[in-house]
Amino acid sequence: MHTNTPKEPLDARDRPARLTVGVVGAGRVGPALAASLQLAGHRPVAVSGVSDASVRRAAALLPDVPLVTPAEVLARAELVLLTVPDDALPGLVRGLAETGAIRPGQLLAHSSGRYGVQVLDPARRAGALPLALHPAMTFTGTPVDVPRLAGCSFGVTAPEELRLAAEALVIEMGGEPEWIAEEARPLYHAGLAVGANHLVTLVAEAMELLTKAGVSAPDRMLGPLLGAALDNALRSGDAALTGPVARGDAGTVAAHVEELRAHAPQMVPGYLAMARATADRALAHGLLKPELAEDLLGVLADSGAKSGGDAEETP
Repeated sequence: MHTNTPKEPLDARDRPARLTVGVVGAGRVGPALAASLQLAGHRPVAVSGVSDASVRRAAALLPDVPLVTPAEVLARAELVLLTVPDDALPGLVRGLAETGAIRPGQLLAHSSGRYGVQVLDPARRAGALPLALHPAMTFTGTPVDVPRLAGCSFGVTAPEELRLAAEALVIEMGGEPEWIAEEARPLYHAGLAVGANHLVTLVAEAMELLTKAGVSAPDRMLGPLLGAALDNALRSGDAALTGPVARGDAGTVAAHVEELRAHAPQMVPGYLAMARATADRALAHGLLKPELAEDLLGVLADSGAKSGGDAEETP
């Protein structure tokens, strides 16, 4: 896999001042980011969370940090991490601004991949300094998340005058800053979702099929295979494609579809969609011979028509 070149230690003149840190939204991300900042010398002073899971996460990752209201978090902290779900972020920012909770000069950073800094405009008008710091990492909500941030890329968006401060904070958390333009944030986030979220679905479906086939340890079987496939894909892109679709083995693909119809019919649409996408990429990169592609695409089209027919007959 790709390796990250360690960043040179920050010169003392480039390091942000030691900050008091608050977290609004003790989900899986916020406490881990605050814990990483604590390792860099910053001081978490307040966290907000409502659910029992949030309270447990805060206790595990930020012991002895008081659990308070969002307004109180902002009253105590110089750097506030807004780590709530994407859909809740605009309303939270508006509410904090309208209630006067935001102090001029306060650093306000959210961790949403979807949004840049425009979502923080109500806070900026109240005098806050807006940052978008999105870690390209999946989180468990446990202490293992903190070391995983080492070498993790962050999608960073900030006003030009705050760019160095944003990048410095990311480096202090062990991350690698990657500058993302405001207008490119949704596309950037879609790329991560396709790669990470859909991967989980694919792996879970693969384990389910192997279990149905009688494999006692599907995770152990898939681990080396998927690890090698991921490594090859990151190194070589489409040139790493292998398997029956890339080979144009229409008979094998037809057999797959038949077995899926019998044992996991809910997986047929996803298999067909991914097979078509794989065939298109293999063709475009010269891996799939055009004379073999015709039969393969015919199988996929016929299978798709059958799926459509079955769906229409289902009450």
